[in-house]
Amino acid sequence: MRHVIMVSHGDFAKGLHSAVRMMTGKREGVFSCNLTEDMTADQFTTEFKTYADEIQEGEEIILLADIISGSPITNAVTVLDELGLMEKTIILAGMNMPLALSAVLYKDSSRSLTEVKELILADAHKGLQEFEMEDIEVVEDF
Repeated sequence: MRHVIMVSHGDFAKGLHSAVRMMTGKREGVFSCNLTEDMTADQFTTEFKTYADEIQEGEEIILLADIISGSPITNAVTVLDELGLMEKTIILAGMNMPLALSAVLYKDSSRSLTEVKELILADAHKGLQEFEMEDIEVVEDF
């Protein structure tokens, strides 16, 4: 089995998880964990560990984070390392909707974790676009 875990500052991870769930339905092995302003890093770590404890040895993890080097990602990596789960983990930061959506949709693919990582990153990059309005001819009905 492959898991997707989203971590972030504030309510971003849980909000993004909710938005992804609206599009994909509830999926097994998808979790989110926030470091909110009323939490300590230790409280976040304890909450994250409850999700990580469900992962069995040999299962793969796609860890998504809001920013690289922030407390959520560094504490999550510490827990995964302590549990011996880093060998089968990919970590992607700069989490956005296309990235999270692709991670959830590709997580159950038979492709290798490396191939899945490349597909997720490609989708995330494609999703970052400027929205441009083209000239639209307005026709008035009389």
